Amino acid sequence: MSTAVSGLPVGRGLLYLIVAGFAWGTAGAAASLVYRSSDLGAVSLSFWRCAVGLVLLLAARRLRPRPARTAVSAALPLRSKVLRAGVTGLGLAVFQTTYFAAVSATGLAVATVVTLGAGPVLIALGARLTMGERLGRAGLAAVAGALAGLAVLVAWGGETTVRPAGVLLALVSAAGYSTMTLFTRWWGRDGGADAAGTSVGAFAVTSLCLLPFALAQGLVPHTAEPLRTLWLVAYIAAVPTALAYALYFAGAAVVRSATVSVVMLLEPVGAAVLAVALLGERLTPATVVGTLLMLGSVTGLALAETRGATAPATA
Repeated sequence: MSTAVSGLPVGRGLLYLIVAGFAWGTAGAAASLVYRSSDLGAVSLSFWRCAVGLVLLLAARRLRPRPARTAVSAALPLRSKVLRAGVTGLGLAVFQTTYFAAVSATGLAVATVVTLGAGPVLIALGARLTMGERLGRAGLAAVAGALAGLAVLVAWGGETTVRPAGVLLALVSAAGYSTMTLFTRWWGRDGGADAAGTSVGAFAVTSLCLLPFALAQGLVPHTAEPLRTLWLVAYIAAVPTALAYALYFAGAAVVRSATVSVVMLLEPVGAAVLAVALLGERLTPATVVGTLLMLGSVTGLALAETRGATAPATA
């Protein structure tokens, strides 16, 4: 498998993205359990997941050997580190906050379809215009199949109400996600990507952006099950946040941007599987069809990515 400029093999980057996508899929189920057991709001939960995730990442960095931790980041000037933290942090804050607002304005199904559906399109266009990355016919077919699977998986058979304000918020959310992905890939092409440093900086900026809104909403939840709520928040901060975003930033630096956006559509697949396996939801034909479409598209695009990575090395 070819090794990207940053030193991470492309195949391993794809694996990181797949794990991150499935980990993100568990966040929704865990958040719904938090909402059932407490009055913690969505913005406050987002703040806690980023703030606690930041603490966990900082602790993990201290446990790593110093040369591995500083080899890449030491080569970057302070201005570049601040710029990257600001861009990724603001992108993450916009992505999360406007998505929750879109869900409130137009419902979960429409907000999810518009946000995750617009992401691959915006990223593919941005990558083509700024970095010359081309999908090709197979890639376009994979994106189309993944978007079709997303629409079937999320929206099939549900009652949806499309409100223009909610759609606009979802598009803003997709723009924030796309900006974060494109810049991560741009920096990774010249070997200047530092996944751990990017994650720490992004979480720090996002936490600061969300703090005033979380204070207005209420930081401390009222609950009859404080221990359960604490463990759920800790899980959200550790697995679908600290671990998943560290893997995401590492993978996004070495894999083509459009491929990243399609692979991350595994998030609703993971959520659907979890809902059927653990939450007792019924397995419907729409769930099966949507899951198969998305898994097939992701597999095809991943194979194309690895073939493209090994071809130059073989030559």
